[in-house]
Amino acid sequence: MSPHRHHVRPARPSELLTGSRGARARARRRRARFWIELPLTLWMVLVWGALWQDFSPGNLVFGFVLSLAVVATFKLPPVELSGRFNPWQALLFALRFLWQVIKASIHVMFVAIVRGPSVRNAVVGIRMRSHEDLMTTALGHVLTLIPGSFVVEVDRTTSTLYLHVLDINDEEQAEDFRREVRDIEAALIRVMGSREELAGLRTEAAGAPGTEGTP
Repeated sequence: MSPHRHHVRPARPSELLTGSRGARARARRRRARFWIELPLTLWMVLVWGALWQDFSPGNLVFGFVLSLAVVATFKLPPVELSGRFNPWQALLFALRFLWQVIKASIHVMFVAIVRGPSVRNAVVGIRMRSHEDLMTTALGHVLTLIPGSFVVEVDRTTSTLYLHVLDINDEEQAEDFRREVRDIEAALIRVMGSREELAGLRTEAAGAPGTEGTP
């Protein structure tokens, strides 16, 4: 008895063409995803350098490789950019951030030396204007890098940041801190917020009812 022979049908030219188009489409999607995720990757590199307080080329390259591995492994959602960036406002924000760091560092040193264990802390909730993940992440990192406060929780459904804040003794001081945070958020919106967020900020500055809220 002769063995069964399995005849393999050669692929038709149309099938080869379809497969080639599919491969090119997948390659285009991978390239598009890389460029969409590049802002998130670069932001993670900056955060890596800030956490280690080391912006040397070697450390940044290692942070970039690590960021690519995180993005590829956990398939993070793409970052949706606003489509605008104001270099002048970015410079003003950088100067403001440096001043906030210096002022907060002096305050923390004073509290540690003079007040010591008697200092009171509080968890303060701040309702943000923006509902974008990128803005929430940027604001959260900025606030954490300023001494005296750090983010303990983020409520994405209401765009609310909860921060543990040093030396908060009453509701008035908590409200002052909320206003300071919202001023920082406004500065970030002027740098890279959407046109809708920028228009809302101008309306609020003109005296229309704002969106402030205390959770």
